[in-house]
Amino acid sequence: MNESGQLAVAYIGLGANLGDPVFAVRSALQALSLLKSTRLVRQSSLYRTAPMDADGDDYVNAVAELHTTLSAAALLLALQQLEQHFGRSRSYRNAPRTLDCDLLLYNRQIIDTPTLQVPHPRMHLRAFVLIPLAEIAPEIDIPGLGALSALLPAVAQQLIRQIA
Repeated sequence: MNESGQLAVAYIGLGANLGDPVFAVRSALQALSLLKSTRLVRQSSLYRTAPMDADGDDYVNAVAELHTTLSAAALLLALQQLEQHFGRSRSYRNAPRTLDCDLLLYNRQIIDTPTLQVPHPRMHLRAFVLIPLAEIAPEIDIPGLGALSALLPAVAQQLIRQIA
């Protein structure tokens, strides 16, 4: 359970660019709906984007909203186990991947530990996070950064295409 035993609202960024990335992201969304003490509330469309600060094929990305009684640390662990189930290897920074699951937001908390930073430290720089997030939670405020709507112009030049 989280620290207060209350339901937490968490947003998860998903991406893949190896194998069949559409299948991987859709399957990961299904797997999120099966996490213990967690309910998948909303999911964005799928989007195709070019790799950022990385190489490899285009990514397929999405964002999911979860309601969970898992702590942020326990949710992160579940996301890492899901990545491993999909064959994720971390051979080098920003390597192409079969599945990437990032804990973007957890309630309105700011978390800064050696293993977890929430809000995700680069989410405000990436259209592949902000555009799908805006689809499912357009009025959200990002702790420490402000309204999502105010962050969108900074990523407007990044190429992103809704695919499903």
